[in-house]
Amino acid sequence: MISTRPFAHPDPSSPLACDGVSLETLAKKFGTPLYTYSAGQILHRLRLFTSAFASIPHLVCYSVKANSALAILKLLDQHGAGFDIVSGGELERILRVNKQAAERVVFSGVGKTAAEIDLALRSGILIFNVESAAELDLLAERASKLRKRARVALRVNPDVFAETHPYISTGLREHKFGIDIRQARAVYKLAAKQKYLDPCGASVHIGSQIRSADPFGAAAERVAQLIRDLRSDGLAITSVDVGGGLGIEYHSDHSFNPEEKIHQYATALLKSLRPIENLRLLLEPGRFIVAQAGALLTRVLYVKKNGEKTFVVTDAAMNDLIRPALYQAHHDIVPVMPRKGARKKVVDVVGPVCETGDFFARDRELPELKPGDLVAILDAGAYGLSLSSNYNSRPRPAEVLVEGKRARLIRRRETMDDLFAPEQI
Repeated sequence: MISTRPFAHPDPSSPLACDGVSLETLAKKFGTPLYTYSAGQILHRLRLFTSAFASIPHLVCYSVKANSALAILKLLDQHGAGFDIVSGGELERILRVNKQAAERVVFSGVGKTAAEIDLALRSGILIFNVESAAELDLLAERASKLRKRARVALRVNPDVFAETHPYISTGLREHKFGIDIRQARAVYKLAAKQKYLDPCGASVHIGSQIRSADPFGAAAERVAQLIRDLRSDGLAITSVDVGGGLGIEYHSDHSFNPEEKIHQYATALLKSLRPIENLRLLLEPGRFIVAQAGALLTRVLYVKKNGEKTFVVTDAAMNDLIRPALYQAHHDIVPVMPRKGARKKVVDVVGPVCETGDFFARDRELPELKPGDLVAILDAGAYGLSLSSNYNSRPRPAEVLVEGKRARLIRRRETMDDLFAPEQI
């Protein structure tokens, strides 16, 4: 059985390792900050989804926004995954990996431009998840102009509450996403009148980092009724996109069982959707596949006391991993080589960026750390580098993919020349 987290100590006297590959060795070879990913863990999670939904025709469309590294996209493509994209840039990444993979691409997002739509039409993507009547009009116009027939699903908003951070909740009427499910039938009728549109799917997505299966089941029940209504209107709805959003456990919790979580998720969805005949299920997991497969490796620069507070200053910063600052998100932080008998201290782990919000942990009890120590910020495979920036003119980290016992560089560290390249004086 593959561990929930691929980062562990092979024995108490050895440095923390990713699938047996020493993080200390990787830091010496590639420097820090450094993102490290486990290919084995990524493929294991993909297989869990495939197995859980084996009873119904389906396609796992990995959510590219979670981590868009070309090497990870290629790995997933080679194992039959589809892709959920939200921009033309993400489509360009898929095309760079494998042009034929476009036929497994679902295009979501509320603000598709004409240029992005044209690229998707020419590439022959699987389906557009349309989020407004205005977008439907633009898609019809571009499809007619290019004489390319576009398969369409309307992303409906089911008004289902999911307990998650408000920034990543998407299923309520006050959110910018989707079309009110009560208005959907009328918009589908408009789509059916367009020569180059094929309204053949339905789509729903209620948010991210949702740890209970119940909201997914409620959304599936509502979209299942919509599909029955649309079929009664004479539309051949043959696919349903249930989005992504299945959450992980970021805190140390050895009871977290990803296989059980996916089983509960599948059970909730299939209760309403399996009875519908001739229906293909599209799934859009991102975080659940890559988050726990990745860690951000960083080195301690200073340990500083201000009154009663102790700050551990690292060479990684909020520009490298913004989730704690943006979402107040928790990530476990562990020493790569813990000291025998080290006392625990309550500290803030912070970066060097000139912002009070530049932190990875506040008032966290950790084994005593000293300058030069390496620490790993765990569960950073999703929304780490993909949300990174060059704030404070900081080059972004390198990325390494561990495949078996081999680690290879999949993105070199940025240089100052990279940062200056687009600029003119």
